[in-house]
Amino acid sequence: MTVLEVIQRSAEFLARKGVDSPRLQAELLLAHVLKVPRLQLYLNFERPLTPAEIEALRQLVRRRGQREPLQQITGWTSFCGLEIAVNRQVLVPRPETELLAERGWQFLRQLVGQAAAPPAGPPMALDFGTGSGCVAIALAVNCPPAQVYGVEVSAAALALARQNAARHGVAGRLRFLQGEGLAVLPGDLRFHLMVSNPPYIPSGELDGLQPEVRDYEPRQALDGGADGLAYYRQLAAEAPPFLQRGGRLMVELGDGQAERLRALFASQKWIVEAVEDDYTQRARILVARRE
Repeated sequence: MTVLEVIQRSAEFLARKGVDSPRLQAELLLAHVLKVPRLQLYLNFERPLTPAEIEALRQLVRRRGQREPLQQITGWTSFCGLEIAVNRQVLVPRPETELLAERGWQFLRQLVGQAAAPPAGPPMALDFGTGSGCVAIALAVNCPPAQVYGVEVSAAALALARQNAARHGVAGRLRFLQGEGLAVLPGDLRFHLMVSNPPYIPSGELDGLQPEVRDYEPRQALDGGADGLAYYRQLAAEAPPFLQRGGRLMVELGDGQAERLRALFASQKWIVEAVEDDYTQRARILVARRE
């Protein structure tokens, strides 16, 4: 069979299995098997595949048909232009989380560029619930003076985060700590920026998620408690002692949570500076500071 024929057959199979964008998924899987950029497939539609290539693709397509995420099958995803390794121990980074990372490094760069009163020492940042390390690594890569900490409860996730940090040459400016909440941090640390994409899906909604998420991603990275706000309460209460004067807390939020989170942070004496939309015009990033 040729490249075009296997793409068409694979796409038809994935469509029957309910996979979104089946043609694109088939092309990405074949590009992974052939170790070529996806667009190069279009220049080689008539190329015959070897039996070994066909069998390798068949196995991956079968896994995708079982709704295993593409990123877990290939072992990586792109986040802010960085290649991030992923597996079943971490949440697959979402495009909307790139906005959180970008907003964070812009704030850190502003601190560095303040001619009147730059921070004494390097800008300090914390990623709470770091998972694969994607946000922490993006902060470190895009603001080279920054020192970044990542807190994560899962040892398996931290092992992958350390690999990702080494891959991008920022392991020397990243420190990952395992623990529940902020109590794991040294008490004398003060951060200019604290970011988090915490679990925010209400427990009762987990079973209704897409199979790719429900069956293949770690539940502890998704489950935000009965109302989805458990980790925001923890941050609102525990973060203040670790925040520098003039520092910012930035969190990603779920659909429909913006007003409840405004009230939650206000009740803990935070000033909510902004709630920013993502690329689909959904409220996605809350920015807050202390009085």
